[in-house]
Formats: sequence, structure tokens, C-alpha cells
Amino acid sequence: MIPIDRPGKIVCVGLNYKDHAEEQGVDLPQAPLFFAKYTTSLIGPGDAIVIPPVVRQCDYEAELGVVIGTTVRNVSKENAMEAVRGYVVANDVSARDLQFADGQWTRGKSPDTFCPIGPLVPASEVPDPHALGIRAIVSGETLQDSTTANLIFGIDEIISYASLTSTLEAGDLILTGTPAGVGIFREPKRLLEPGDTVTIQIDGLGEITNPVVAA
Repeated sequence: MIPIDRPGKIVCVGLNYKDHAEEQGVDLPQAPLFFAKYTTSLIGPGDAIVIPPVVRQCDYEAELGVVIGTTVRNVSKENAMEAVRGYVVANDVSARDLQFADGQWTRGKSPDTFCPIGPLVPASEVPDPHALGIRAIVSGETLQDSTTANLIFGIDEIISYASLTSTLEAGDLILTGTPAGVGIFREPKRLLEPGDTVTIQIDGLGEITNPVVAA
């Protein structure tokens, strides 16, 4: 069961962990890099990640999700955190072959079932969202193990920057980026296959586990 109502939009931040930029050998971005996932990609804990036949490189991405609680536009960095309703554990599942072939990310990020989330933890129960351990465990092997302290742009900066051009509405979901250790940049690559299970853990928020199946 998906732990939030379907949001009006899912805003994602690319390349937002220092260690993730380092593993790719690229410079740190000067401002948040946004892309979107379709809301039909949402699933809840225990639901299956279904790999469509067109996808050959399915990857996992452990992420901290932020659920907006108050509609904001042009909000300052200083006031941005007041708009946060709560946080979710998230997995920004990615079709790398589609993502890289297209030259932009929407199709590769948005297949149905490619955004597992849950549970929702109120903001009042998370003293510092910028100091949380975050991990991805694939079929029992820990492949990502980092901390939200490695975020390049904090949640306040992300919300403020996004609100300069788009109204953030109550219920919107923001995915804040993934740390190092994703499958496509490992040597050898470790991409998701039918029969795998993916567990995403964030300290203080809990965990979600999703099986991987073929369509």
C-alpha cells in the first residue's frame, strides 16, 4: 500500500551526493539538477518492481523522500523547512539503457513500479534529516552505505530553488538524490534481475523491501 495519496508531481534531484559525483568522475553541480518521475511509478512496501521487456539495465537508487505539506511558491531557504510534512524511504529505480539512450531522464525514470516509497514519518519525528544513514541492500548484499550528510544541496535549498519556478503543492514528493554504489557504476556492474529483492533503509525512517520480477 502506497503510504501517501498520489502526489501532483514527483520532483527528483540528480547528482546530489558528493560520493555519487566522485564515482562518476564529474564535477559537483552548481545548482540542483531537477527531473521528474510519473506518478504511475509509485508503489508501496512489498509491491513488486516490474521490469518491462524494453528495459535491459534496471538499477536501484536509495533516496530520502520529502513530502510537502503546505503549498509554497518563491519560499526562502530560511522558511523552506516549514513546508515539509514528513519523510519517506524511497527507491528511484532507473532504466539506465533508456535514460542514457534518450539523453534526458524522464522515460528511463518513470516506468510503472519504478518508485517504491514508505513509510511516512512526520517531520516532527526527524530531528535532523541531514544526518541519517542511508543504505541499499540487494538480495542480502549492501551496495550503498552513506549518509544524508553527504547531500550537496540540502532539503531547504532544494525546496527553495524548486519553488522559484514551480509551485510546490501539499502532497508533492521530492526525491533528494542517491549516494555512491549504484549498480551501473560498480565494477562489475550489479543491475537488478528478476528474483532479486531490494531493501532501502534510512535511519530513523525504517525500511522498504520490494521483490523484482519480469513483466
